[in-house]
Amino acid sequence: MPKKFNYIDLFAGAGGLSEGFTRVGFEPIAHVEIDAAACFTLKTRIAYHHLKSIGDYSTYVKYLRGEISRAQLYAHVPEKLLNSVINLPISKETNEDIHKRIEKNLNNKSVDLIIGGPPCQAYSLVGRARSKNKMEGDPRNYLFQQYAEYLEKYEPRMFVFENVLGLKSAKKGQYLAEMEMLFNKKGYEIKLYVLEARNFAVLQNRKRIIILGWKKTERLNIPNLEEIRIENHFLVNDLLRDLPEINAGEGKDKFLNYKSPTTEYLETHALRNGIDVLTQHIARPHRDQDKEIYRIAVEKWNCNQERLDYNNLPERLQTHQNRTSFIDRFKVVGSNLPYSQTVVAHISKDGHYYIHPDITQNRSISIREAARLQSFPDDYYFEGEKENANRTAAFKQIGNAVPPLMAEFIAKEISKSLKVK
Repeated sequence: MPKKFNYIDLFAGAGGLSEGFTRVGFEPIAHVEIDAAACFTLKTRIAYHHLKSIGDYSTYVKYLRGEISRAQLYAHVPEKLLNSVINLPISKETNEDIHKRIEKNLNNKSVDLIIGGPPCQAYSLVGRARSKNKMEGDPRNYLFQQYAEYLEKYEPRMFVFENVLGLKSAKKGQYLAEMEMLFNKKGYEIKLYVLEARNFAVLQNRKRIIILGWKKTERLNIPNLEEIRIENHFLVNDLLRDLPEINAGEGKDKFLNYKSPTTEYLETHALRNGIDVLTQHIARPHRDQDKEIYRIAVEKWNCNQERLDYNNLPERLQTHQNRTSFIDRFKVVGSNLPYSQTVVAHISKDGHYYIHPDITQNRSISIREAARLQSFPDDYYFEGEKENANRTAAFKQIGNAVPPLMAEFIAKEISKSLKVK
């Protein structure tokens, strides 16, 4: 059997990046994540992969159908696998505890890869625009220093550092320059890529920075990730049209029936992957005023392919005092386009930027629709801290995630590099 490369996932979130590497055959040693709800999502996905690997997928399907509890699902999974999820912040105060838990799972093996990216609000253009002091002094600005400490501790052959495009311009590029110097000091060469998710078959307009790092002592063939172009002739409607119609405030957390057979896109990229158990197709409720705005926005888009300018709404509907920025705050997900607007964590606060294109449903997109735009498969379940899923927590996890399809193609290239010695 060929050697399985292993990895540690820092700032793991809901596991979008990790999912891509797991699909390619990488073995997770640990996922470190501060958010408790996201940690349950990671554990549930670990349960999925384990049960599928031992031919007991039916137990996972029972969970999706709501026939067994989360605790009953986890009882089918070895404790060591569940313990690979470490629900702690990465900091000077907690690192010793994290290291102890990682080393217990590592069992004296060397680490092939570290993946992950610190929270992006500190570098995000929108985050800076919404912050009174442009995120100056925010401790998250320097979480890359903690990342570097893990590089020094575990000496992986390579690392994958993901973040937002704003990293290049944050503090006039100073953070990025400091990162490069620090990673170099820890013994790593780096290469930065600006990647578009839509080049990786994700039906979303999402630009991200990926930094690949490798030990100076390694002689590896480093891929050019910017050259990857996965053929795609699909439209956003190919993600949406098999889902049942629901109105604002409707839907079910566990087990809803699909409206129609799968689509070519969903089948090609395994988003709807063989089971007829639709979960988390839940739409948030909306005020009557917002639904009126949604109707105007959808009519403009569907009839004239025009976006709604907030300032062109009837005066009685303009309740926001800010009339100069975010004037596209109400935006339809265009079903006739090859990709949607970027799905970000703000979707957890409201759905105005993600209006469903079907005017008869008159709502923002559901949890499952947002997950599909991020290329998460339908059997990926987003947990809350408590047993029943929390809509806000699910949207936040989805918006912060790396699209698994994009991660999978990156993982394939990393795997090729690591095989060369």
